[in-house]
Amino acid sequence: MKSLQGLGVALVTPFNKDGTVDFPSLDKLVNYTIEGGVDYLVVLGTTAESATLNETEKKQVIDRIKKSNNNRLPLVLGIGGNNTAEVIRQIQSADLDDFAAILSISPYYNKPTQEGIYQHYKAISENSTKPVIIYNVPGRTSSNVEASTTLRLANDCKNIVAIKEASSHFSQSTDIIKDKPSDFIVTSGDDEFALPMTLAGGSGVISVIGQGLPEQVSAMIHRGLERKVDDAYKIHYRLQNLFRLIFVEGNPAGIKALLSLKGICQPYTRLPLVPASRELTAKIEKELDKISVLA
Repeated sequence: MKSLQGLGVALVTPFNKDGTVDFPSLDKLVNYTIEGGVDYLVVLGTTAESATLNETEKKQVIDRIKKSNNNRLPLVLGIGGNNTAEVIRQIQSADLDDFAAILSISPYYNKPTQEGIYQHYKAISENSTKPVIIYNVPGRTSSNVEASTTLRLANDCKNIVAIKEASSHFSQSTDIIKDKPSDFIVTSGDDEFALPMTLAGGSGVISVIGQGLPEQVSAMIHRGLERKVDDAYKIHYRLQNLFRLIFVEGNPAGIKALLSLKGICQPYTRLPLVPASRELTAKIEKELDKISVLA
């Protein structure tokens, strides 16, 4: 699974003002990220507002990204939820031929026990023909996949090959890195922790901001993997304000504002999400101007 190391980006779904999917902008986004040095693309993650897409739209988005990508980069498909049987049904009914792995978010709202989380992922692993990446993001799910549960799954389920770890507790990530099987991938799910986690022994990041600034974020991560610590942190600190700003009003409102400022897509989201405010957009624009001056 070395193809899933470095910089992955969780692609947004661009929308037109009337709420329809903006497919030309999706093409532009895919090409922009690839040309910027991204290592792999994540399709229909939570950043894609996949919860607001119907089944027809999801298929159209998948097909469009596959066409735009044209086999240039590995693809990861987001399939997750809080109904284990439904997640398995979606996996078994999906055409996964063009995907390297599945990214599956930990069950949200239900607040399962650690045993419930373990059994959920074990069942998914047993019913997937593709490798599975755990996605732990307690800030969204209100349920944490503890390090001991991740390590148990990594050791027991050979088809579970990685975790996208977005816990706010950095020590949880290092606990996993310290005791994981040698071939198990730990990747950051938080842009601000991406470099520290990489330097601690992780394999990179599945990034939000990486699709807006692919060259800079790719350089940061790859210099981290090469142990060029000072060079990597120079980029990290240049981008640090943006790491934070794009999440001030939620995801993907912030990154869509940034992408709009760069002319990649429009800033529209689907309810219950709303576009970033003028005030936040102005702050993001100011930081982008600083980066341009410093580049």
